[in-house]
Parts: sequence; C-alpha cells; structure tokens
Amino acid sequence: MGIVLKQSLNNTIITYIGFAIGAINTLFLYTRFLTDEYYGLVGVILSASAVLMPLLAFGIPNTLVKYYSGFKDSTYKNGFLTLMLILPLFLMLPLALVSYFANDAIGNFLSDENPIVKGYVWYIFIIGMSMAYFEIFYAWAKVQMKSIFGNFLKEVFTRLGVTALLVLVYFEWISVDVFLLCLVGLYVLRMLLMKIYAYKLRMPVLSFKLPTNTKTIIQYSALIILGGSAAVVLLEVDKVMINQFIKIENVAYYSVAIFIATVISVPSRAMHQIVYPFTAEILTKKDHGALNDLYQRSALTLFIISGLIYLLIILNLEELYTLLSDDYSKGYLVVFLIGLAKVYDAVLGNNNAILYNSDYYKMLLILGVFLAIITILFNMWLIPEYELIGAAIASFSAIFIYNTLKLIFVKIRFGILPFSTAMFKVLLVLGVLGIVFYAISIPFHPILSILIKSVAIVIIYTWMLYRFKLSEDVSGILDKYLKNK
Repeated sequence: MGIVLKQSLNNTIITYIGFAIGAINTLFLYTRFLTDEYYGLVGVILSASAVLMPLLAFGIPNTLVKYYSGFKDSTYKNGFLTLMLILPLFLMLPLALVSYFANDAIGNFLSDENPIVKGYVWYIFIIGMSMAYFEIFYAWAKVQMKSIFGNFLKEVFTRLGVTALLVLVYFEWISVDVFLLCLVGLYVLRMLLMKIYAYKLRMPVLSFKLPTNTKTIIQYSALIILGGSAAVVLLEVDKVMINQFIKIENVAYYSVAIFIATVISVPSRAMHQIVYPFTAEILTKKDHGALNDLYQRSALTLFIISGLIYLLIILNLEELYTLLSDDYSKGYLVVFLIGLAKVYDAVLGNNNAILYNSDYYKMLLILGVFLAIITILFNMWLIPEYELIGAAIASFSAIFIYNTLKLIFVKIRFGILPFSTAMFKVLLVLGVLGIVFYAISIPFHPILSILIKSVAIVIIYTWMLYRFKLSEDVSGILDKYLKNK
C-alpha cells in the first residue's frame, strides 16, 4: 500500500492542479467569455464524445490492464499488443462511415430542441475517437507502471489548452467557431502525445501470432464495451439528455454543478491509476489476505479525503455561488446529490478494480447496462418534469443502486467489505465538524470567507485524524512530514 499511496499522491497533486485550472475555466472563463448557449454547446459536444468513447475504445484499456501481466513470452505479448491496437478499428471505421452518410439524420436528432447542435456531429466523433485511443495508449503506459505523464495529459494539458483558447476568444483573436475547431485539435494532439510516450516505454512489434486465449480476450473486451458504456452513461448522458428536452443553456448550469461535485472524485481517480494493475496482480496470485487489506485501506484513505472535500464544498457552496450569476445557482441541489454519490464511490475503494479484473465481471457488466437503461429512462421522465434537479435525482438514484449492487456482489463472491471501525470514526468526525461549521457564519467577502472556513476545517480535521490514529497510511505521511520539519 505504501507504493500505491506514494504514486497515488503524485497523481493526486497533478490531478488537483488540473482541477484548479478546470475550476478557473468552468467557474469563471467559460461563464464570462462564452455565452450560456455556447457554453452549453461545448458541454453537449464533450459529453456526447465521452458517451461514444467506450464504444470506440472496444474495451481495450481495461483488457490491457487485465491480461498484460499474464504474458511472459515476448512473442505472445507482442501479438497481444498488436491485437489491442487493431481491435478498436473494427468499430471505429464502420461508425465513421455511419457518421458520414447519416450526418444530417444524427444532427437533426441532436438538435431537436436546440438547433445550434446540428452542425457538430463530426466534432463529436473525432473527439470521441481521440479520447478512445488516448485511453488505450494511457493503459499501455500504466501496465509499465508509468501513469504520471498520462495523468498530466489527461488532467492538466487539455485544461491549459482550453484556458489559452478562451483567452484568445476574449481578446477576439479567434471566433467561437475557431475555438470549437481548436478544441477538437487539442484532443487529437493529446492523443498523439500519449502515443509517442507509450511507444517510448515499449515500442510495439507487429506480430500476428495471437495468444492462445484470444477468444477470451475479445469476449472480455466486448463485454467491457458494455460496462464502460454503462459507467459513462451514468456520468455523462444527463447533459446530452438535458439538450434533448430543455434549453441548452441549462447544460452550462448543470456542467458547473457537476464540475464542483466531481472535485470529490479526484482522489479516487488518482489512486485508481495505480491500484488497477496492483489489484490485477493480486487477483492473479489469488492472495485473499492482500486483496482484503488493499480493499479496506484504499476505501478508508479515499473516504478520509473525499469526505473532507464534500464537507468543504457543502459548507462553502452558498458563498461560491455568490461569485457566479444567479442562473448558475440552479445547480445547488445538483452539487449536493451528485457530491453524495461521489463520496459513495470513494467508500467502495478499489471495488471496480476487483470486479473488472476478476472472473465475475460478466454479470456485473450486464447489470451495468441494465442500470444505464434505467438512468436514461429516469432522465426521460424527470428532466421534462423537474429540469436540472430531475437529472441529478436520476443520476444519484442510478449510481446509488449500481454501487450498492457492486458492494453486495464483492461481499458474496470474495467475502470482503470495504468498511472498517476507523471508517465509522471518520464519519463521526465529519458529522461533528459539519454541524459545528454549518452554524458558523463568516461575514467577509465570499472568497475570504471560503478560505478562512476551509483552513480551519482542514486543520481541525487533520489534527483529529493524527491524534486518534484513524488511518495508518495517513498517520505515516503526517509523521514523515512532521519529522522533516
């Protein structure tokens, strides 16, 4: 866990830098430099691309992580890697033809409520394709235990590029149409940089001597398409469906709320970059004790961090929204519900890594598809009735059901749970801090108020964690830090 925590912390720092840049873009630059309509359009394009990405990736990122360590013979390993590069083309090429010949039909469907979306079908496909191959090359690097550069490209590079493009729009050096074209180019460039880095770590050797378990690999990839699509649908389809039922400006308001809530998931995203291959290795060795230890310690570490972030967001949310226009405050309850779902994600630790790298992934993937369908149906029902709050309720309900079923599944099949006595103690600490600071009002400028309250909460929370030794990993880091001082 020490190696996992160290690399996870490096990734967490990079990811938070990316999120800090993203916060500037999302909360201030997009909201001031683009109209609400065009900001909503950007949200629709990126969300639709993200929904398309798992299909175009053909499940290869997960397949690479699951099977790579099992190949010892270099010939079969080269054949396996060749297969990983070629398989996505079997879906990308037909979908490219469909996008070309059915461009008008797809555009008419997407622009039923908001005509502005119609001309951007190809943007969605190219960004989706770039996202797919980026994830493939990122997985290529991760199996070499090198995740930091890929994480930088994923979390920082694109956001910095968007910042630069928005500044160019502000000074009227480029138009909004050119901005959208450059946005497509930014995702293509990111994919190419990841490819170059991945190939430097291990240059592919073209080999058609396929592994003996090729049929199993392809079946796994096909099922991962369903699972990956289901997971993305749970997170991204609401923005696409908001575009289908209500004015596109609401996508902008919803995007800001979702971004605020998504900050909670940063520690999970950072830790999972390295936990996935470690979990795959433990499952290959069938080390039940190590699996249980990694499950509980990853869950506790993530809950400690994510619980604190959720508390900071909720206690400062009113001040934060005063910095934006009144329309954006429509997302208040969205932050509350989606943030709570993100904390539940964190409580599950490396649950996803266990399931996707085990022999029990098939049923869960099918279940994920079923829940994705429920999400879509919930959105179709709730968005026209309750607008943004309806989308949030639909997503929260689906995520809660999905996570609970995953929790039960791992318990039944592996006999392990992520919960520990320390986790309930952390929950108690968070509850007490929440009650105390909710009652405290700081009558200063919103930014100063947020800063003072946040610093006070972090200091008290950290002291309580260290004083009562609620986590060995967190206490170990604090001990090192204090000794260095």
